[in-house]
Amino acid sequence: MPQIMLTPAQRKVHRAEAHHLDPVVLIGGDGLTPAVRKEVDAALKAHGLIKVRVFSDDRTAREAMLQTLADELDAAPIQHIGKLLVLWRPQPEKVRAVDEDRKPGPKDVRVLKFAKKGGVKPEIKVVRVLGNQRLTSGGKVKRAKVLQKSVKKTAL
Repeated sequence: MPQIMLTPAQRKVHRAEAHHLDPVVLIGGDGLTPAVRKEVDAALKAHGLIKVRVFSDDRTAREAMLQTLADELDAAPIQHIGKLLVLWRPQPEKVRAVDEDRKPGPKDVRVLKFAKKGGVKPEIKVVRVLGNQRLTSGGKVKRAKVLQKSVKKTAL
């Protein structure tokens, strides 16, 4: 897979975005192992823009690692500064099935009822709250009100 080519302006924007990031992958003395490649790929899927720290003192080896990672993982090399490598790959769109009939499920909520006298343990009561209900500050379950639609807006 070829690496992504970016314009200098795009590269500058990504460098600015990566400034505050911490390295998420560390490459030790073994270099680019399959496990490291897998972790870099997972981090690119999750974050899009990542920093990688390389503990090698050889600058040409770090430069080769940056190019190898960019080529193999279809990413764009953003920056190589010191022992840090910055890579970017656009994140895939998350596909989520939208179900119109789906409503929030029931939740079991613990309610504490304090006694009027001091020194008495509070009573713990478990209440089931459905999707169309809410819990008041007094511990009562209330059903959500249906909003009435305006007569004027429905006539239009």
